[in-house]
Amino acid sequence: MVMFVMLIVLLLLRAVGDAQNINCGNWHPLFVHHKYLQPGDLIIGAVLYQNELFSNASTFNQNPSQPQLASMFIENYQHILALEFAVKEINENQQLLPNLTLGFSIYDSYLEARWTHQAVLQLISPTDRFVPNYRCDTQGNLMAITEELSSDMSREVPEVLGSYKIPQLLYGSVGVLKDKNPALFVYRAEPNGVHQYKGILLLLLHFKWTWIGFIAADDMNLQWFMEVMFQEFSKYGICFAFLESCFTVANKKSAKKFYNKIMYHNVNVFILYGDIRSMFWLRWLLYMERKLTNHRPGGKVWILTVQMELRQSASQNHWDILDLHGMLSIATPSNELQGFQGFLQSRSLSSNKEDGFLKGFWENAFQCTLSSPPSTHTERAACTGEERLENLPEYIFPKSITGQSYTIYNAVYAVAHALHAMYVSKSNRAKMEGERRFQNQQPWQLHHFLKMVSFNNSVGDQISFDQNGELVAGFDIINWVTFPNQSFAKVKVGRLEPQTIPITINEDAIVWHSWFNQTRPLSVCNDNCYPGFRKIKKEGKPFCCYDCIPCLKGKVSDQKDMADCFTCPSDHYPNKDRTSCIPKVVTFLSYKEPQGIALTICALLLSLVTALVLGLFVKHHNSPIVKVNNRTLTYTLLISLLLCFLCPLLHLCQPKKVICMFRQYAFGITFTTAISAVLAKTVTVVLAFKATRPGSTLNSWLGARLASSIILPCMIVETATCIFCQAIFPSLPYADMHSQIQEIILKCNMPSRTMIYFDHIYINFLCMVSFIVAFLARKLPDAFNEAKFITFSMFVYFCVWLAFLPIYMTTKGKNKAVMAILSKLISSAALLSFMFFPKCYIILWKPQLNSREQFQKWKH
Repeated sequence: MVMFVMLIVLLLLRAVGDAQNINCGNWHPLFVHHKYLQPGDLIIGAVLYQNELFSNASTFNQNPSQPQLASMFIENYQHILALEFAVKEINENQQLLPNLTLGFSIYDSYLEARWTHQAVLQLISPTDRFVPNYRCDTQGNLMAITEELSSDMSREVPEVLGSYKIPQLLYGSVGVLKDKNPALFVYRAEPNGVHQYKGILLLLLHFKWTWIGFIAADDMNLQWFMEVMFQEFSKYGICFAFLESCFTVANKKSAKKFYNKIMYHNVNVFILYGDIRSMFWLRWLLYMERKLTNHRPGGKVWILTVQMELRQSASQNHWDILDLHGMLSIATPSNELQGFQGFLQSRSLSSNKEDGFLKGFWENAFQCTLSSPPSTHTERAACTGEERLENLPEYIFPKSITGQSYTIYNAVYAVAHALHAMYVSKSNRAKMEGERRFQNQQPWQLHHFLKMVSFNNSVGDQISFDQNGELVAGFDIINWVTFPNQSFAKVKVGRLEPQTIPITINEDAIVWHSWFNQTRPLSVCNDNCYPGFRKIKKEGKPFCCYDCIPCLKGKVSDQKDMADCFTCPSDHYPNKDRTSCIPKVVTFLSYKEPQGIALTICALLLSLVTALVLGLFVKHHNSPIVKVNNRTLTYTLLISLLLCFLCPLLHLCQPKKVICMFRQYAFGITFTTAISAVLAKTVTVVLAFKATRPGSTLNSWLGARLASSIILPCMIVETATCIFCQAIFPSLPYADMHSQIQEIILKCNMPSRTMIYFDHIYINFLCMVSFIVAFLARKLPDAFNEAKFITFSMFVYFCVWLAFLPIYMTTKGKNKAVMAILSKLISSAALLSFMFFPKCYIILWKPQLNSREQFQKWKH
């Protein structure tokens, strides 16, 4: 609405002026700005921020047409000098704009929309007259305007000169400038403001700050942030404790409430978006509350956007800035210009009398007065004119070029290079005619060349605009260090380059607020979930507020703030605190460990005993007790038992393909042979008893023929079963990663369960038949009847395997192999002990019983 009204007024003024032949000397402007005019063939207009308005609104409202000045921002005067320095270099460069001089006209914007609008319109009015676009006593042709915007002007100022088609180069509050009308001649002399928020986002992610406060200069900027950037921040896990605008602070009561909200909140990091006035507001807020309470709360980390800087002015030099110690800001980059410091040092009161800003700057910078005689209302001494800028402290007036001054310098050069391109593009039919035609060019013709401009400035930085009319460049990350004497220093600690590496930060160079004891500050909604715990959302709270619960058994979390715990790889296991995965130890049941040593000794000892028994029987092979019990079956049984005792040793070797093949089936074949030999013995006893009856024809079956007919078929069935199973379902080595939590057990895989069950059922069937036959023959009147010993051995076998099965099924890891070995040893030892120890006892200690006479006596 304001813009619409102003445009209507301008049109009416222009119509009246044309109709009544306005005399330029009879028109007085609403307000004469501070200004600085340097004539030239071509003019660059500049609307810069130099003075702050008086903060008392009631005083301002008494005469709204005249702004009440409080004081000048001393550092901002460098902007004027940067523009003047650029114009001076261009005019001295005969290659850039030959036979032409470049001039400028500078007005103060006061960073207020109404005075910025008026200053822009004065640039297109006659000298000291307010008749926009009315040519009368004008000096030079206005070709471009560079403007510094505040946060509340960035949506409307580009529209001011739309109808005049004058190129405008904007800088300052560029973050909220929406997509402009393509018909407007608007360029951003600074990088796209959206990039600074991406840089802030990367900054937050680098320092792991997730609980943030956001304060905007006004509701318009707050709305823009919520529409454009809020989702982007949330996507990366950043949530906001609150989003406020300075507009809510209307009086001391609301200021105190706002102060308590931000300073006593558990948020340690704040993003402050605005302009230099927002910085003024923040310092005033901290100063007033400190003055009333004399209390300094905990430190905060302030992150400032472009254009927000600490600036010194006379009305603020007594405000404490220690609360801002350690703050970070995104700043326009700059490089030191050769000759610029010498140009500053040459500035004096007498050197530039047309500079309307010099007097106010001189008085504020050197704290003196130029009034003669000095006013009685001030304690300042009179200025001597001998003061030198190089004597001012750096924090009062920086001699090194600042980011915004560097932006103005580049903007002037961009216009100059565009003018040069426009000049050389003209026809060369006549040199003088070309120059005359060039001087009569209109500003709108510069647009085509300005959007294509690309050059390297005096320090080698490339300056160009993209297709949206925005400067292609990055940002610096600045750390502000404050001191008790109200001085401060700016330290560059990082760089943001949207086109290349996103962000680089030298964290060691950052100085934090003293509250944090020079350690990286934390800003999270609650304490981190440490490794071993996971996050669980708090109901009714933002997503970055959560509780922590321990990981479930078998899961770990090895980082802070993990959303969920994870299961370790199969070859790892969780540690006690569930914070990391530990590699499992690869192991197997070996003869080198205690269990293996014990089992090896038992197996070898039983094998030795079996060998001794076999040797004893061979030595006494002609004794009656050996002959009566069938020597062939006895030797077969002893050899089978010897192999049965040696088979468990295969379980104590590292599993390999050959080992696994013999481990699974060797015991089955040898034990089947032993059981079949026992069955043959039992059947032989029964047939031998029946053969003694008169008329019996069983004598022909006794001897080797009977033993072979029993043992060979039993062995053939077992062997065939094992060969078939190994061929179809081979037993191979594999790593068991799940039986034990901390170990990987190397073992042989289980072949087909059906074949294994068949093998066990077959062996148990033979044992059952032997048990039944022996049980039925236990009372036969034979002096050396072994049926009762076979019955006991088979009974022990069944007891062992009945106890073994449930224990084996519930045992894991290497204990499973231990149980298998023990069951095999005990089963074989039962046969050895019950079948042969009584006979050995007679042979060794009762030889008188091992005689034919004694045998005949027992037989009857």
